[in-house]
Amino acid sequence: MTPYEHEPRATSTGVEDGPRSRARATSTIIGLLRRIYSYGKLVRFSHTVFALPFALASVALAWPGHAVSLRTLLWVVIAMVGARTAAMGFNRLADRQLDALNPRTLGWELPQGRVKVWEAALLTAFCSLLFVYAAYQLNYLCLFLSPLALAILFFYSLTKRFTWTSHLFLGLSLSLAPVGAWLAVTGMPDGVNDLATPFFLGLAVLFWLAGFDVLYSLQDLDFDRRHGLHSIPVRFGVAPALRLSSLCHILTVTFLALVGFYAGLGTIYWLGLAVVALILFGEHRLVKPDDLSRINRAFFDFNAYVSVGYLLAILGDLFITLQLGDGR
Repeated sequence: MTPYEHEPRATSTGVEDGPRSRARATSTIIGLLRRIYSYGKLVRFSHTVFALPFALASVALAWPGHAVSLRTLLWVVIAMVGARTAAMGFNRLADRQLDALNPRTLGWELPQGRVKVWEAALLTAFCSLLFVYAAYQLNYLCLFLSPLALAILFFYSLTKRFTWTSHLFLGLSLSLAPVGAWLAVTGMPDGVNDLATPFFLGLAVLFWLAGFDVLYSLQDLDFDRRHGLHSIPVRFGVAPALRLSSLCHILTVTFLALVGFYAGLGTIYWLGLAVVALILFGEHRLVKPDDLSRINRAFFDFNAYVSVGYLLAILGDLFITLQLGDGR
C-alpha cells in the first residue's frame, strides 16, 4: 500500500470524492438553510402565531355544523401562510427605502442586503400564487374572492402614507383569516345569519390587531413625524393613542363575547375569554405615556398568548361539549 492510496481521488467527472466533497456539500446545505432563515426573518414568519390561531379557531367554530376534512384543514393552513407571507413580502418591498432610513429597521434583511429585492419580489409572487392555488383547492367561492383578499393585503402597506387609520387597515387584513377560513369550510352561505359568527370574529381580530399596532407604532413616532407618515400617535399624541388602543381592545372583547353568544359556546369558552381580557389588560399596564420601553414584550409575548389562548378556549369548549356533554 502506498502513502497515496488514502487520498481522495477524482471521479471520471472530475469531482473529488472524500472529505473535501462532503465539506462542500455541507457548506451548500448550510448556505441554503441560511437563505431560508433570512427569508423567514424578512417576512417575520414567527409572527404567523398572531393570525393562524384565529383561522383555526374559525374552522373549529364551523366544524359542528360542517364536516372538516384533514385535506381542508391543510389547505386552510397553506392559504393562511401563503397570504401572510405574500403580504409581508410586499410590505417589505414597499417600505424598503423607509426601512433603510429608520434606525429601528435599518438592520432588517432588505436594507442590509441579506435578501435581494428580486428575491423578495419572487417570494411575494410565489406566495401569492400559492394562496390562489390553495383557495382553488378549497372551493370556488374562495378562489373567486382570493384576488380581492390579496388586494386588501397589499393595499395596507400603502395606507400610512396618507391616513392615520392605517392601523385599521392592518386589522382588516388580518380579519380576512377567520372569515376566509369559515368560507373554506362552509362554502357559499345560505344567508346573512350564517355569517354572524365569522363576522364578529373578524371584527374582534380587526380591533385586536389595530389596538396593538397602535402600541407598536409608538416606537416610530419621531421618525414618522419627520418623514410625513401617518398614524394614530402622530395624529393625536401618545396618551390619546394609548386610550384609543385600549378602546380597540375593549371592542375586541365585546365582539369575542358576541362570537360566544351566536355560536352557543359554553363555560370553557367564557372562562377563556375572561383570561384573554386579563391578558389584554396586562398588556396595557406594560405601556405608559412616560415609559415605552416594554412595547416589544407587549407586542409579541402578550398577543401570542391572546391568539393561542383563544384557540385553546374554543377547542376546549368544543371538546367538553362533544365528549362530556356538559360544556354548555
